[in-house]
Amino acid sequence: MQREQVQQYIEELQDEICQGLIDVGEQPYREDIWQRDQGGGGRTRIWEDGQIFEKAGVAMSVVYGELPAAARSQASPLAKARGDQFFATGMSLVLHPHNPFIPTVHANYRYFEIGDGDKNEPPKDIHDWWFGGGADLTPNYVDDQNFKHFHQTLQDACLRSESGDYDRFKDTCDTYFYLPHRGETRGIGGIFFEHIQDPHFEAGLELIQNCGRAFLPSYLPMVEQHRDRIFSKQEREWQLLRRGRYVEFNLIYDRGTTFGLKSNGRTESILMSLPKIAHWGYDRQPEKGTPEADMLATLKQPQSWTK
Repeated sequence: MQREQVQQYIEELQDEICQGLIDVGEQPYREDIWQRDQGGGGRTRIWEDGQIFEKAGVAMSVVYGELPAAARSQASPLAKARGDQFFATGMSLVLHPHNPFIPTVHANYRYFEIGDGDKNEPPKDIHDWWFGGGADLTPNYVDDQNFKHFHQTLQDACLRSESGDYDRFKDTCDTYFYLPHRGETRGIGGIFFEHIQDPHFEAGLELIQNCGRAFLPSYLPMVEQHRDRIFSKQEREWQLLRRGRYVEFNLIYDRGTTFGLKSNGRTESILMSLPKIAHWGYDRQPEKGTPEADMLATLKQPQSWTK
């Protein structure tokens, strides 16, 4: 069945990414295996005060059951019109490094079914299932080479995928990860896609496989480049202020967070994306001509990072 194929890949992707982080020098993770009363469960793997990451999480879940009305209104136009039962599986990660010169990164890849059947019933037609996901980078300082590498790796993954459309996915990412009350993007984007169904199931699975496997090569070079870089108290403070923007987006605008909470999701796993420490200074603006001002200017206007 379709869902078993996706679930197997999601479990493998979580293992692959966690092992990759350990291989680059991070300490072993803490694993939390949990069950959902309404159906399903998952594995949440967490690092706190690690060698590289101040707080990081890589989680996978398989959940199913009745879709609450409040969650249906948050899910999608398709879900609002379909049945009361759902099945969802996905992998989600957020990594908050100690070093301000290593960007925070987020990625998730998921599969969703909606319909009137129980957890063992396959979808009736193409409109009852879809894929979604993406990856995006939230740096504190401008590094053109890092940004180009991240985007080029994702673009290459899309080019290898029948359903891949990097330009469209990038535009969607820039639009979605935007804080209108700040007039800033959350970071320098990446790719983001929802409701991928065409041309067939295998193409959607191929897309999340190629993009998911691109995560480590897109991100680990930045970790290796900057992990031992010396930083100042000022650079640390700027990092904490930028983390505050990250929190604002996740708690106010992120649809995955609101959907998870309204569908009786597991709060600890849903909020693992939040950093351990963040600051909100009053009207803190960087001085003109500083690297901090350069970063803020970059966030005011999305730009192309590929050839």
